[in-house]
Amino acid sequence: MFYIVDSDKSFYEATTDLVPVIQRLGLNVLHIHDLGGMLDSRDIEFDDECQVFEVGNPRLVEKVLAIDRRLSLALPWRISVYTEDGITKIALARPGPVLAALSSAVGVERLAHELEEKLIQVVDETR
Repeated sequence: MFYIVDSDKSFYEATTDLVPVIQRLGLNVLHIHDLGGMLDSRDIEFDDECQVFEVGNPRLVEKVLAIDRRLSLALPWRISVYTEDGITKIALARPGPVLAALSSAVGVERLAHELEEKLIQVVDETR
């Protein structure tokens, strides 16, 4: 269900390097959630770092919504960069299982595979 890789990069390097890879591969960064920063600002102890990047592509979103508008619940797609036990990790929830769980409409499997390949490429090139 998840695709998670360890990175030799620092958290800062991985988050900085991720954005240009996302853009080069035809996706857009819609928003970045700094979950670690949010917890720190609320005086909630969290020793690691975590940022979630919401990504999208208008053509892929159009295809998803044309197949089944309920799949909007799985949009936008997310890539997470976080630290755990001193190791930087880059992760995503694989679109195949997520979209298949939400819809059995014709075309979902093919589109999920196309999207999953692109997101995995982003993660692998960033690591």
